[in-house]
Amino acid sequence: MSTLAANAPGAAGGGLSDVAASEATLRRFLHGLPGVDQVGLESRAATLGTRSIKTTAKAFAIDLAISMIDLTTLEGADTAGKVRSLCAKGLHPDPTDRSVPQVAAICVYPDMVATAKEALRGSGVQVASVATAFPSGRAGLPVKLADTAEAVAAGADEIDMVIDRGAFLSGRYLEVFETIKAVKAACERPDGTSAHLKVIFETGELQTYDNVRRASWLAMIAGADFIKTSTGKVAVNATQPVTLLMLEAVRDFRAATGVQVGVKPAGGIRTTKDAMKYLVMVNETLGDDWLSPHWFRFGASSLLNDLLMQRQKLSTGRYSGPDYVTVD
Repeated sequence: MSTLAANAPGAAGGGLSDVAASEATLRRFLHGLPGVDQVGLESRAATLGTRSIKTTAKAFAIDLAISMIDLTTLEGADTAGKVRSLCAKGLHPDPTDRSVPQVAAICVYPDMVATAKEALRGSGVQVASVATAFPSGRAGLPVKLADTAEAVAAGADEIDMVIDRGAFLSGRYLEVFETIKAVKAACERPDGTSAHLKVIFETGELQTYDNVRRASWLAMIAGADFIKTSTGKVAVNATQPVTLLMLEAVRDFRAATGVQVGVKPAGGIRTTKDAMKYLVMVNETLGDDWLSPHWFRFGASSLLNDLLMQRQKLSTGRYSGPDYVTVD
């Protein structure tokens, strides 16, 4: 068991419920986590990024990466037609090759959930919806809960919420914790099922690696099913060191509680080479347990086109023309 897991309050009993008894206990726990060795973290991430994947393994890794993509459209100009087109691409990323796997999910705004749900009916591809005043998170709790409830009622399988970074950076940890818990409750349906909850930190705004570690543990204690780096709407999104730090957090959290939590880097991952680096990090840090769309996702859209181009290059020995893949 890691040092973090061994020292976690309630670790012996497999739970961490006592750490959020008050603002003081939660702060004591979060600030009691070991500080992040910045040099060591960035050096390990860089080293893992140099690992090469050979041809046979690369073909497997490309298909795995495709199956992990949350294909996303989150623009003010989104239309029902655009969402249906994106769903069609998610179902059959390469219409000329039905051996290409489906993506993991289509991610849209709450008002487009019903459209995506209908387009994906019976396919197994999940419908994810951003909520809680995405991407800023600047809204009161009733608005955030209404945003979530609308998406869940429309059929969303997954909810991607954003934390209030202002509250977190101001040290109002219990407020962030209670908001995550409330949104988690809003993900529940009358039939007893529940949409999975991904909690977005916007790591580019959290300022320090220590804050990323604290946010990771805070979200997991509050009930997150996934922890996610970014919205993709700011200058700095997913990075390899930040993702590695979050992978280490979910590893230690499972050691402390027995609960497995997924990780989703989002924003700025555009090439097959990038995706391979992230898969190597997952394999080296967490092992096979997390090498599945159930536990690891890419928040990306342009990445899919590059994966398709590289996949065809492996199978035919040449790159296709610029019109081989659709422009989303």
